[in-house]
Amino acid sequence: MTRFASLSSRKSSLRWLPFAAGACALLAALSACSSGPPLFLSDGRPTVQVQCPAGGDRDSCVQQARVRCAGAGYDTVDTSTTGDTYTLVFACKGK
Repeated sequence: MTRFASLSSRKSSLRWLPFAAGACALLAALSACSSGPPLFLSDGRPTVQVQCPAGGDRDSCVQQARVRCAGAGYDTVDTSTTGDTYTLVFACKGK
């Protein structure tokens, strides 16, 4: 009986392995966020980051910025291309 008890407890502990791996991946992703763009500019305006395919038309990023700023316009803070992703960081202009 002892042999079967240890086997079943081993199986139940292995059930948590995918959750532990997911938690580790989440922590790694969150730690990468610390080197991201500033959340606010020196004048207090919040920044927004949008992404679109780098190989395609980058106009989708521009459209996202225009919609987010509701016609007030925006200032580009940073742009980057990593692999197949284009990233635009912007701040809406004051109304």
